[in-house]
Amino acid sequence: MPALPGGGMSFPANVFVLCTGRCGSMTLARACAALPGWTAGHESRTWRTGADRLSYPPRHVEVDNRLSWLLGRLERSWGDSAAYVHLTRDPEAVAQSFAARARQGIVRAYRMDILARSRRRAPDRPLIEECRDYVDTVTANIEAFLAGKRHVLPMRLETLAEDFDVFTGWIGAGGDLAPARAAIRAVTNATAGAARPAAAAARRPSKERPE
Repeated sequence: MPALPGGGMSFPANVFVLCTGRCGSMTLARACAALPGWTAGHESRTWRTGADRLSYPPRHVEVDNRLSWLLGRLERSWGDSAAYVHLTRDPEAVAQSFAARARQGIVRAYRMDILARSRRRAPDRPLIEECRDYVDTVTANIEAFLAGKRHVLPMRLETLAEDFDVFTGWIGAGGDLAPARAAIRAVTNATAGAARPAAAAARRPSKERPE
Protein backbone atom coordinates (compact mmCIF):
# COMPACT_ATOMS: atom_id res chain seq x y z
CA MET A 1 0.00 0.00 0.00
CA PRO A 2 1.19 3.55 -0.62
CA ALA A 3 2.34 5.37 2.48
CA LEU A 4 0.04 7.81 4.17
CA PRO A 5 1.39 11.35 3.69
CA GLY A 6 3.29 12.34 6.81
CA GLY A 7 4.23 8.74 7.63
CA GLY A 8 2.60 6.40 10.10
CA MET A 9 -0.23 4.07 9.14
CA SER A 10 -0.42 2.62 5.64
CA PHE A 11 -2.90 4.22 3.29
CA PRO A 12 -6.03 2.22 2.34
CA ALA A 13 -5.89 0.27 -0.91
CA ASN A 14 -9.44 1.26 -1.89
CA VAL A 15 -10.86 4.70 -2.59
CA PHE A 16 -14.54 5.57 -2.90
CA VAL A 17 -15.60 8.81 -4.56
CA LEU A 18 -18.96 9.98 -3.18
CA CYS A 19 -20.94 12.66 -4.96
CA THR A 20 -24.35 13.85 -6.14
CA GLY A 21 -23.56 13.25 -9.79
CA ARG A 22 -23.29 16.02 -12.42
CA CYS A 23 -20.03 17.16 -10.83
CA GLY A 24 -17.25 15.65 -12.94
CA SER A 25 -17.51 12.09 -11.68
CA MET A 26 -17.03 10.43 -15.07
CA THR A 27 -14.06 12.66 -15.85
CA LEU A 28 -12.45 11.75 -12.53
CA ALA A 29 -13.06 8.04 -13.06
CA ARG A 30 -11.41 8.13 -16.48
CA ALA A 31 -8.42 10.00 -15.09
CA CYS A 32 -8.05 7.52 -12.23
CA ALA A 33 -8.19 4.63 -14.69
CA ALA A 34 -5.05 6.05 -16.29
CA LEU A 35 -3.07 5.98 -13.03
CA PRO A 36 -0.30 3.36 -13.09
CA GLY A 37 -0.97 0.49 -10.71
CA TRP A 38 -4.61 1.42 -10.07
CA THR A 39 -7.94 0.40 -11.54
CA ALA A 40 -11.00 2.63 -11.53
CA GLY A 41 -14.69 2.32 -12.29
CA HIS A 42 -17.66 4.61 -12.81
CA GLU A 43 -20.82 3.03 -11.39
CA SER A 44 -19.25 -0.33 -12.20
CA ARG A 45 -21.38 -2.56 -9.92
CA THR A 46 -24.70 -0.72 -9.76
CA TRP A 47 -26.82 -3.70 -10.86
CA ARG A 48 -25.38 -6.14 -8.32
CA THR A 49 -26.96 -7.09 -5.00
CA GLY A 50 -25.84 -8.43 -1.64
CA ALA A 51 -22.16 -8.54 -0.75
CA ASP A 52 -21.28 -8.53 -4.45
CA ARG A 53 -22.48 -4.92 -4.75
CA LEU A 54 -19.58 -3.57 -2.70
CA SER A 55 -16.90 -6.11 -3.62
CA TYR A 56 -14.01 -4.24 -5.23
CA PRO A 57 -10.42 -5.31 -5.85
CA PRO A 58 -7.51 -3.67 -4.02
CA ARG A 59 -5.91 -0.54 -5.48
CA HIS A 60 -9.22 0.44 -7.02
CA VAL A 61 -10.98 3.80 -7.17
CA GLU A 62 -14.77 3.53 -7.45
CA VAL A 63 -16.77 6.60 -8.47
CA ASP A 64 -20.50 6.04 -7.95
CA ASN A 65 -23.12 8.60 -6.95
CA ARG A 66 -25.53 5.82 -5.97
CA LEU A 67 -23.29 4.87 -3.07
CA SER A 68 -24.86 7.80 -1.23
CA TRP A 69 -27.95 5.58 -0.82
CA LEU A 70 -25.87 2.61 0.42
CA LEU A 71 -23.86 4.33 3.12
CA GLY A 72 -24.93 1.99 5.90
CA ARG A 73 -23.70 -0.99 3.92
CA LEU A 74 -20.57 0.88 2.85
CA GLU A 75 -19.79 1.49 6.52
CA ARG A 76 -20.38 -2.16 7.36
CA SER A 77 -18.26 -3.46 4.48
CA TRP A 78 -15.46 -0.90 4.40
CA GLY A 79 -15.71 1.76 7.12
CA ASP A 80 -12.29 3.19 7.94
CA SER A 81 -10.48 0.51 5.95
CA ALA A 82 -11.11 2.62 2.81
CA ALA A 83 -10.36 6.20 1.82
CA TYR A 84 -13.05 8.58 0.63
CA VAL A 85 -13.27 11.54 -1.71
CA HIS A 86 -16.21 13.94 -1.52
CA LEU A 87 -16.49 15.35 -5.03
CA THR A 88 -18.61 18.49 -5.20
CA ARG A 89 -19.63 21.34 -7.47
CA ASP A 90 -21.56 24.55 -6.92
CA PRO A 91 -24.93 23.17 -5.70
CA GLU A 92 -27.01 25.41 -7.94
CA ALA A 93 -25.03 24.35 -11.00
CA VAL A 94 -25.62 20.71 -10.08
CA ALA A 95 -29.36 21.30 -9.66
CA GLN A 96 -29.55 23.09 -13.01
CA SER A 97 -27.73 20.23 -14.70
CA PHE A 98 -30.14 17.70 -13.20
CA ALA A 99 -33.12 19.84 -14.23
CA ALA A 100 -31.96 19.53 -17.83
CA ARG A 101 -32.01 15.72 -17.42
CA ALA A 102 -35.07 15.42 -15.22
CA ARG A 103 -36.67 12.57 -17.21
CA GLN A 104 -33.88 10.10 -16.57
CA GLY A 105 -31.62 8.53 -14.01
CA ILE A 106 -31.39 8.97 -10.29
CA VAL A 107 -33.03 12.40 -10.16
CA ARG A 108 -36.15 11.06 -11.89
CA ALA A 109 -36.33 8.26 -9.33
CA TYR A 110 -35.95 10.81 -6.54
CA ARG A 111 -38.64 13.12 -7.91
CA MET A 112 -41.12 10.39 -8.79
CA ASP A 113 -40.61 7.84 -6.00
CA ILE A 114 -38.73 9.35 -3.06
CA LEU A 115 -40.88 12.50 -3.25
CA ALA A 116 -43.85 10.16 -3.47
CA ARG A 117 -47.03 11.32 -5.22
CA SER A 118 -45.49 14.76 -5.68
CA ARG A 119 -47.22 15.38 -9.01
CA ARG A 120 -50.61 15.07 -7.34
CA ARG A 121 -49.81 16.73 -4.03
CA ALA A 122 -47.55 19.52 -5.29
CA PRO A 123 -48.41 19.95 -8.99
CA ASP A 124 -47.23 23.55 -9.13
CA ARG A 125 -43.86 23.02 -7.47
CA PRO A 126 -41.03 24.07 -9.79
CA LEU A 127 -38.87 21.28 -11.16
CA ILE A 128 -35.71 23.07 -10.06
CA GLU A 129 -36.90 22.98 -6.43
CA GLU A 130 -37.04 19.19 -6.54
CA CYS A 131 -33.57 19.03 -8.09
CA ARG A 132 -32.21 21.32 -5.38
CA ASP A 133 -33.80 19.08 -2.77
CA TYR A 134 -32.06 16.04 -4.25
CA VAL A 135 -28.68 17.78 -4.21
CA ASP A 136 -29.11 18.94 -0.62
CA THR A 137 -30.26 15.49 0.55
CA VAL A 138 -27.39 13.59 -1.03
CA THR A 139 -24.81 16.12 0.14
CA ALA A 140 -26.09 15.88 3.72
CA ASN A 141 -26.00 12.07 3.59
CA ILE A 142 -22.39 12.10 2.43
CA GLU A 143 -21.26 14.71 4.95
CA ALA A 144 -22.81 12.75 7.83
CA PHE A 145 -21.17 9.52 6.66
CA LEU A 146 -17.72 11.10 6.33
CA ALA A 147 -17.77 12.78 9.73
CA GLY A 148 -14.99 11.19 11.77
CA LYS A 149 -13.51 9.14 8.93
CA ARG A 150 -9.70 9.04 8.97
CA HIS A 151 -9.02 9.28 5.24
CA VAL A 152 -11.15 11.95 3.54
CA LEU A 153 -10.22 14.32 0.71
CA PRO A 154 -12.55 17.03 -0.65
CA MET A 155 -12.40 17.73 -4.40
CA ARG A 156 -14.35 20.26 -6.46
CA LEU A 157 -15.21 20.32 -10.14
CA GLU A 158 -14.27 23.99 -10.29
CA THR A 159 -10.68 23.17 -9.27
CA LEU A 160 -10.54 19.57 -10.47
CA ALA A 161 -7.16 19.65 -12.22
CA GLU A 162 -5.43 21.17 -9.20
CA ASP A 163 -7.27 18.90 -6.78
CA PHE A 164 -6.32 15.86 -8.87
CA ASP A 165 -2.64 16.60 -8.29
CA VAL A 166 -3.36 16.64 -4.55
CA PHE A 167 -5.30 13.38 -4.93
CA THR A 168 -2.47 11.56 -6.72
CA GLY A 169 -0.06 12.53 -3.96
CA TRP A 170 -2.61 11.56 -1.31
CA ILE A 171 -2.96 8.01 -2.62
CA GLY A 172 0.74 7.72 -3.41
CA ALA A 173 0.29 7.31 -7.17
CA GLY A 174 3.58 7.01 -9.03
CA GLY A 175 4.91 6.44 -12.51
CA ASP A 176 3.87 8.42 -15.57
CA LEU A 177 0.95 10.61 -14.52
CA ALA A 178 0.76 12.57 -17.78
CA PRO A 179 -2.10 10.50 -19.30
CA ALA A 180 -4.17 10.86 -16.12
CA ARG A 181 -3.53 14.59 -15.97
CA ALA A 182 -4.60 14.92 -19.60
CA ALA A 183 -7.79 12.98 -18.88
CA ILE A 184 -8.72 15.17 -15.92
CA ARG A 185 -8.67 18.22 -18.19
CA ALA A 186 -11.04 16.66 -20.74
CA VAL A 187 -14.74 17.45 -20.35
CA THR A 188 -16.84 14.27 -20.15
CA ASN A 189 -20.64 13.82 -20.22
CA ALA A 190 -21.44 17.54 -20.03
CA THR A 191 -25.09 18.62 -20.09
CA ALA A 192 -25.91 20.99 -22.94
CA GLY A 193 -27.82 24.02 -21.72
CA ALA A 194 -27.39 23.26 -18.04
CA ALA A 195 -26.34 26.82 -17.31
CA ARG A 196 -29.65 28.28 -18.51
CA PRO A 197 -31.62 30.45 -16.07
CA ALA A 198 -33.63 28.71 -13.38
CA ALA A 199 -36.91 29.99 -14.81
CA ALA A 200 -36.27 28.16 -18.05
CA ALA A 201 -35.33 24.97 -16.22
CA ALA A 202 -38.31 25.16 -13.88
CA ARG A 203 -40.84 23.54 -16.22
CA ARG A 204 -41.73 19.97 -15.39
CA PRO A 205 -41.21 17.42 -18.17
CA SER A 206 -44.47 17.13 -20.08
CA LYS A 207 -44.44 13.33 -20.29
CA GLU A 208 -43.89 11.42 -17.09
CA ARG A 209 -45.56 8.25 -15.97
CA PRO A 210 -48.58 8.68 -13.68
CA GLU A 211 -48.18 7.91 -9.99
